[in-house]
Amino acid sequence: MKKRPVVFLLIILPLFAACSINKLAMNAVSDALTGQGSGDVFTGDSDPQLVGDAIPFAIKMYESLLSGNPDHEGLILTTGSLFVMYANAFVQGPAELLPRTQYAERQAAMERAKKLYLRGGAILYGGLEKKYPGIGGGARSADFPKILAKMKQADVPVLYWTAAAHLSAFSLNPFDMELGLRIPEMMALVHRAYELAPEFNNGALDDFLVLAYASLPESMGGNKSLVETHYQRSREKSGGLLAGPYVSYATAVSIPAQDYATFKMCLETALALDPDADPANRLVNILSQRKARYLLDNAAFYFIDFDAGD
Repeated sequence: MKKRPVVFLLIILPLFAACSINKLAMNAVSDALTGQGSGDVFTGDSDPQLVGDAIPFAIKMYESLLSGNPDHEGLILTTGSLFVMYANAFVQGPAELLPRTQYAERQAAMERAKKLYLRGGAILYGGLEKKYPGIGGGARSADFPKILAKMKQADVPVLYWTAAAHLSAFSLNPFDMELGLRIPEMMALVHRAYELAPEFNNGALDDFLVLAYASLPESMGGNKSLVETHYQRSREKSGGLLAGPYVSYATAVSIPAQDYATFKMCLETALALDPDADPANRLVNILSQRKARYLLDNAAFYFIDFDAGD
């Protein structure tokens, strides 16, 4: 009878060892698939259709890994951001280019994009809640500023993508009051990210703020007086190699102002860029240029007194 504990240990220890080995293997795979430069496989490609076909499989693969390793910060960021990227580039983007006569198809795609944004946002925000308990109380919580103050530079990517997910979803349905109430919280995340790493991703935060400041009412964080500042910064930080800032300015500023001359100048500048000049963002530029071409070709839909000779 006295030997039973030894026998039990001899049986159970290999099981614990196997669990530890599996965990190590899972972490090793997760680290390898979410390491620095892993995203360039998608953003650096030159074939949008190839990437668009591949991302859904990648999303499900990362979701599967995340289910087995739910606390892995790299998996949380990659899985959540892939949802947001796919929704933007391959669901909302193509829907915006559909002919006006295909209203039903356009609306169905926009609704799908919103759901994908929110799925990605839930994963990303869940990661923030794991790391910073209490943040779920939102901007109205007295602890919110203290939690923001604890965040570090390593948190900037998840802050950016979390805000991007929720702001993008809200932009598709500004009458969604539940989402609208969370916009000040999302703007606070972006502002904290900007404090920690203003150079993040070659001016991505500045480009984000151009769209947000120009589009949101002041009560939600809009600030038209800062749009020009962040537009100039986004161009400087990208080295003038990204088409996105020009397209953002044309849509968020020039169209509401009915300034066709600036609209045309921005989009022609975007189209003149060489996607190969920035290999890591080749796909991003190709997609931005596709949108720029559509906007130029359909300018009459956006300007009341449109004159193609202007």
